Amino acid sequence: MQALATKYNIQLITNYETTWYATNHKVKAMVDQNELGQLRKMVVRDGHEGPKEIGVSPEFLAWLTNPKLNGGGAVIDFGCYGANLITWLTHGKRPTSVTAVLQHVKPNMYPKVDDEAIIILEYPDMQGVIQASWNWPFGRKDMEVYGATGYVYSDNRSTLRIRLQNDKDEHEEKLKDREAPFNDPFAVLAGVVTKQIKLEPYDLSSHENNMLVVEILEAAIQSSKTGKKVILK
Repeated sequence: MQALATKYNIQLITNYETTWYATNHKVKAMVDQNELGQLRKMVVRDGHEGPKEIGVSPEFLAWLTNPKLNGGGAVIDFGCYGANLITWLTHGKRPTSVTAVLQHVKPNMYPKVDDEAIIILEYPDMQGVIQASWNWPFGRKDMEVYGATGYVYSDNRSTLRIRLQNDKDEHEEKLKDREAPFNDPFAVLAGVVTKQIKLEPYDLSSHENNMLVVEILEAAIQSSKTGKKVILK
């Protein structure tokens, strides 16, 4: 896909639900403005009770649980969100290594693919942790970002919890949805196609971000198979 997009000058973009969360963009602004100090750790959690449990269509379920078609289970289905967000927040930094554990917590239900994954991304000066699961008691898409002088929790698309160095306590912020056209994936797609919107390097939707996402997830699968960390060259 990347080769064809490059050859024929096509804009190749990827759509994630979390791209449209106002909270995540507030976190990005805080990181870029150094409000948290030097980044130390990011923890991203995504998933739900399981695709069969939440009643996805039979066609989608068959695809999700096919190791050749989907490439994996929860590691692919939900690991992509964390890899995408961490890559964005670090301005496209490549991890030095990837270490992962994939499990079959419900082998009778999902015999061919993992339903539980934890991925550790090692950087020279920080760590990223991705928790992807089909075993949460409830659906979730949340993120914690820790710096040397503060932290911010993106609990969902509208709620943030923040504590900075001079704060006595944590405080909560409620955000409205992003302004148009950045509240609608189809409006952004139209804007990119008509060249009214230009994606920044390593934007959440950009192909360079998502090529690194694929590389991270492939390394996670390899790490789980070998029981060793995978060094990214």
